[in-house]
Amino acid sequence: MNDYVADLRKLVGTRPLILPGTSVVVVDPADRVLLLERVDTGGWGLPGGLMEPGESFEETGRREVKEETGLDIGDLNLLGLFSGAEYYYRYPNGDEIYNITAAYVARLPEDATIVLDTAENSTWRFFGLDEIPDTVISPEQPIIAEYAKVAS
Repeated sequence: MNDYVADLRKLVGTRPLILPGTSVVVVDPADRVLLLERVDTGGWGLPGGLMEPGESFEETGRREVKEETGLDIGDLNLLGLFSGAEYYYRYPNGDEIYNITAAYVARLPEDATIVLDTAENSTWRFFGLDEIPDTVISPEQPIIAEYAKVAS
């Protein structure tokens, strides 16, 4: 959790917050999607996270992918903006959030090596669209479904 959100949580506790962020669908040459198994929820998710004050959605996506995977990604192609009731999430610790997510698609850089941030994620794996696990966290499911529509 970034300092900005931690400071907000000190003021509001676990009550719902509306927070902007970015998710990045990183795709390998075989058109498989990179998912990270998250430490905080135990579910799978896309690289990404919450915006810090002064950042753009694109800057957030690049920063989060770098922090979580060690990857410097190239072009970001906007997949869509995702918000509303279906992007509500309650973390295991009780924190509630309504996500406003800008989702992008990026190609895995050639000769890339993933260096996982184990403070946030326990493992990573590329999945074909026909093998996405059922344990993808709920706010990420519509993003992956939208990518599957445009990828086919």
